[in-house]
Amino acid sequence: MGYTRRAVLAGLGLAAFQSAVPPLLKKAGASSLMTTAAAGATSACPFKLAVINDEITQDFDKACQIVSADFGLDWIELRSMWNKNVTELDEKQVEDARRVLEQHKLRVTDIASPLFKTDWPGAPRSSQSESRDQFHAEFDASAQDKLLDRCISLCKSFNTDRIRCFDYWRLDDPRPYQAAINAKLQQAAERCAKNNLVLLLENEMSCNTATGEEAAAVLKAIPNQNFMLNWDPGNAAAVGSTPYPNGYELLPKDRIGHCHCKDVVSKPDHKYDWAPVGGGIVDWVGQLQALQRDGFHYGLSLETHWQGAGTPEASTRVSMEGLKKALTKAGVSC
Repeated sequence: MGYTRRAVLAGLGLAAFQSAVPPLLKKAGASSLMTTAAAGATSACPFKLAVINDEITQDFDKACQIVSADFGLDWIELRSMWNKNVTELDEKQVEDARRVLEQHKLRVTDIASPLFKTDWPGAPRSSQSESRDQFHAEFDASAQDKLLDRCISLCKSFNTDRIRCFDYWRLDDPRPYQAAINAKLQQAAERCAKNNLVLLLENEMSCNTATGEEAAAVLKAIPNQNFMLNWDPGNAAAVGSTPYPNGYELLPKDRIGHCHCKDVVSKPDHKYDWAPVGGGIVDWVGQLQALQRDGFHYGLSLETHWQGAGTPEASTRVSMEGLKKALTKAGVSC
């Protein structure tokens, strides 16, 4: 496929969204989320509604305060904090993070690790293998086993049973290497199973599994029940796929173990920009209805990406407003 993360991310900004965003911005400015959030608001929610912490701020205490008090949520997804990837926190920082979570009464959906987000060893370097955002972590192929060990340890520290992973930077032609990549993922899933953990493969536009169609093929090749999908409709839409209903219909519903929420808009040059949830081309109302219908009850985590409101925090507030509206339209009580 002729796309790159740089192409997808090119030209991010508010201008592309002027027709859809101002009403959301006005409501965010009025602190509507603050006034509607209430303690226990997510108790009836069929999903573990969450936010990836560093989409708000690197200040972990502030991120947790916003997720808990302002958004009224019980769950959070951990990726990076204090300008360090979660997998690179020292033991004191892990304990500090645990105390912050306890203070704000938040539970962790999963460790959003960078596992296997690297080049596949021995394969021709892809034309898409440029410098990418690693969220304060970069591990080469030789470091992946130790990285998995670290993730397993963090699951115990943060009382979660899920580790997010990828399947290596996208190759121009992954077919000669697909069986070996799948074998590596299966080996990792088996290690996780020994620790009663789930390994979540995210469909990511810069990696070898980008769409629902590609995810379905990998899940079929790796039958381990603790190897599940971190379904990201926004990532699939960003490369021109239709995540719902097309991609979603192909997925084994009992193998979806987490879901990321973000949105995209198309551009005249056939590229895409990020958008607040509900302001783009992903049919989030239909997707949320389908998830509830199909018995999904795991983490549903806002991964804002869009920064058109000026700051990560303000943009996350806008996007959370959009997600909550989509949930309401879908008839999902969260």
